[in-house]
Amino acid sequence: MTSSPEESPESVVRHATDNGVVRITLNRPAALNAITPDQRERLISLLDDASADPAVGAVVLTATGKGFCAGADLRGGPRPAAGSGAGSGPGPGSGSGGDERVAGDVARLIRRGAQRLITAVLDCEKPVIAAVNGTAAGLGAHLAFACDLVLAAESARFIEVFVRRGLVPDGGGAYLLPRLIGPQRAKELLFFGDALSAAEAERIGLVNRVVPDGDLAKTAREWAERLAGGPTRAIALTKQLVNGSLEADRTAAFAAEAAAQEINMTTADAREGVRAFAERRAPEYRGR
Repeated sequence: MTSSPEESPESVVRHATDNGVVRITLNRPAALNAITPDQRERLISLLDDASADPAVGAVVLTATGKGFCAGADLRGGPRPAAGSGAGSGPGPGSGSGGDERVAGDVARLIRRGAQRLITAVLDCEKPVIAAVNGTAAGLGAHLAFACDLVLAAESARFIEVFVRRGLVPDGGGAYLLPRLIGPQRAKELLFFGDALSAAEAERIGLVNRVVPDGDLAKTAREWAERLAGGPTRAIALTKQLVNGSLEADRTAAFAAEAAAQEINMTTADAREGVRAFAERRAPEYRGR
């Protein structure tokens, strides 16, 4: 599915940079910001750009309207051309031959679609803050959970909708949830598909902080600017260590920690931090 001229990737995914913060905004409020393939590719590209830009220190991901993201937009079912990688998940008629599904098509769609998007968030070298302004369902919930920090408006809800449709969760849900809240709570959410309020999501550890709806943008901006003013290379390496620790044993984790320290001590920010401490002044980090 491609966007109409009225829904170009640039118009349905807004972005702006200010004070070292890239703000990425999903902008299809009438569709509760369900993600099209074009939007997905735009998001991946913007996250890649943020990783490579030393002037960027943090990313905020949010949305317009009443919904954060209703998941993948599967209206009519994605029908990708061979090798296009279109689509974010299985849908009616998702095979490469139109209505005929070929073994491997669905797995290919997932790998090239939802999983690439979640990986782009997890692997972004800058901290990503989700500012969840409304309902986050399915892939939309996983998009938020993949972020490094999650702020939620009081009106936000999180819904694992897959079981309601007889589907297996995609977009890394069965990977992310157990690591965030443990296997039992993850199964409860995935098996029942009940809506989770922002307050309950905070209580069980899926959300860092819940704020009044009117304070969401302000709080996200404050957090992001604080991160952007920090030692961004050290933060990137710390993010890598924390994410990798869930997959590694102690020996591997300690080796990765030592390697990260070695890399970080070659940065100008590390030298500035040590020098500022010795000189009893506030450090001035430059992301290098």
